[in-house]
Amino acid sequence: MKSDKIDIRVRYAETDQMGVVHHGNYALYLEIARIEWLRKLGVSYKKMEESGVGLPVASLSVKYKKSIKYDDVITVKTMLKKEPTVKAEFDFEITNNLGEILSTANVVLVFVDLKTNRPTRPPKYFLEALEK
Repeated sequence: MKSDKIDIRVRYAETDQMGVVHHGNYALYLEIARIEWLRKLGVSYKKMEESGVGLPVASLSVKYKKSIKYDDVITVKTMLKKEPTVKAEFDFEITNNLGEILSTANVVLVFVDLKTNRPTRPPKYFLEALEK
């Protein structure tokens, strides 16, 4: 599975006084979508961390095309850009219920050995899950 979609309903607390989603919440939506992508792949991020491998964000970029507003149901599409090495790169597309693209994003994460805090290769079970 190289891509996945998840629907999220925008909560009031995620918006500003004008009812528009605050830009800081986009990173949260991307993380929710990425964690669900992993879960559907059969990989638990929690178990990955418990086994000593973290996946911190190295870079994040978002392009805003249209506002997301309170109570909108958005679809976040998560796409693994290429086979991971020590890095995993994802592209994202956020759309509304009409299929209009509201924003696009790119996130690069690095597999890190939590004991040494050094980059490492992805766990074998992660790569095996990608091959299924």
